[in-house]
Amino acid sequence: MEPNSLDEVYGNYVMDIYRYLRSLCQDHHAAEDLMQETFYRAYLYLEDCREDKIKPWLFRVAYNAFVDYKRKEKRSVSKEAGYFSGLAHPDTTEGTLLRQERWAEAALALNLLPEGQRHALLLHDYHGLSYKEAAVVMDVGLSQYKILVFRARQKLREAERRRNEHE
Repeated sequence: MEPNSLDEVYGNYVMDIYRYLRSLCQDHHAAEDLMQETFYRAYLYLEDCREDKIKPWLFRVAYNAFVDYKRKEKRSVSKEAGYFSGLAHPDTTEGTLLRQERWAEAALALNLLPEGQRHALLLHDYHGLSYKEAAVVMDVGLSQYKILVFRARQKLREAERRRNEHE
């Protein structure tokens, strides 16, 4: 693939990669930084990738950038991480609040899943990768990937059932 076609690749996949990274790190700013890192790495190695494998390859690059970020985060200490999230947003309406609550519940349920199951579920159900493509991104066999997705869905259904019983 030609390096000059990065603009086209970026235009096609930027939102998918952003949403994937956002769901992994739960931080808008970190997701944006990781997205830039992903496309920087893609620019460096784009000619090595076949055109029909771009999307899974980009997800793999994004996942590797996320893993590098988490490793670096463990070595550094940040202070006042919640400062900006506490500031009021000018568009605070009832609909926005309800939408944020639904997303927070979904994120909490996803965060309770083991890491492998969470990644498997996000790649297929939220980002539209096929089972085969997602298995390649996660570097596991297809049958192992299907088991991860199945177990993740089972746990989410069970959590939803328990939450409905308590209401």
